[in-house]
Amino acid sequence: MTKATLHPNPADETPAVTIRQVRADPEVIAFVKQANEALRGLGYTEHGQRHAGLVANIAGNVLSYLDHDQRQVELAEVAGYLHDIGNLLHRDHHAQSSALMAWPILRRLGMPTDEIAVVMNAIGNHEEERGTATNPVAAAVIIADKADVHRSRVQNPELATFDIHDRVNYAATHSFVRVDAAERVIALELEIDTQFAKVIEYFEIFLSRMTMVRQAVNFLGCEFRLMINHTYFS
Repeated sequence: MTKATLHPNPADETPAVTIRQVRADPEVIAFVKQANEALRGLGYTEHGQRHAGLVANIAGNVLSYLDHDQRQVELAEVAGYLHDIGNLLHRDHHAQSSALMAWPILRRLGMPTDEIAVVMNAIGNHEEERGTATNPVAAAVIIADKADVHRSRVQNPELATFDIHDRVNYAATHSFVRVDAAERVIALELEIDTQFAKVIEYFEIFLSRMTMVRQAVNFLGCEFRLMINHTYFS
């Protein structure tokens, strides 16, 4: 697959906007925090700095292991970190609102328009209801976002009132995205404590997400594998 060359940022131009700048930006910090507070109030799992940071790291790692250029890696990190800020407005269509909110932030920080366009596309396409990976950055963000299933995301302190999303996330004690560049395989490896949720319940709520991940993995020229409790599901 041909890898696009993005804005070169030569020495005599404005320095590239980095993930470190984005994470430290007061506006971004406030938006990420408020987005999570809004979802906490609605009973959703964690979508704050932990989730944003993890998605950024995984998205960057996916492209790095597949030998995409360093700027694409960093744009994947930026898109991953900003992908859920629109939740502060409303959960519905939050991918699109997140993309639109990212635009003035990145423009203010000095990111070139061609790079902002890539980031906006990746953010706007990360939800399974209406998103599709059409560039490597978008594919990496989709994979990273859907891979974050873990008990640390559960914000409901009362086990007795867990819904299926709480139970499945709480049951997930390990989640890891493994990239085998040589074999062109990207695997999501999960460990699920079945005393809290059955494996079939994972598929009940995440099947559409795994279908989206498969499309994103295939876009990157790789095969997707899902392993739960050391058993592969194809």
